[in-house]
Amino acid sequence: MKKLMIALFLFLLILAGCTKAQPKNEEIEFLEVNLTINPEHAKVNETIQFTADVSFGKEKVEDADEVKFEIWRSKSEEHEEVVVQHSKDGKYELDKQFSEEGTYYVYAHVTARGMHNMPKKEFIVGTASEPETDSNSNMNHSESKKEENSSHHH
Repeated sequence: MKKLMIALFLFLLILAGCTKAQPKNEEIEFLEVNLTINPEHAKVNETIQFTADVSFGKEKVEDADEVKFEIWRSKSEEHEEVVVQHSKDGKYELDKQFSEEGTYYVYAHVTARGMHNMPKKEFIVGTASEPETDSNSNMNHSESKKEENSSHHH
């Protein structure tokens, strides 16, 4: 019985040593990406501006490792990926026109500070086409109809 108590005490001591307490006033910072599309409902051949506003905590990220927009028309297997550079104040922008009507999607793939964040949005050019659903998505990501935001730590 005495050996069991010692073993239990040592186990609890080791377990306590593995637990790292987070100071209460220290904030955990994450890579934040605010994806905007202007306009979200455009006419054929109208310029649409995609903006990824990137920050890490309160700091604007002007030196992301990579920022690219992945754009595709609903139910299409062809996805266009466009790498973009920093514009100003943590903003990464792309201006693009579309010649085909339909429902489209965009992922903003952002890698910075050892993290990856990829918000997703839907937008429409002309008349909407049939939107994608979870069961027939071309991507291996869970999807929502309007927006998705997921973060990954590397």
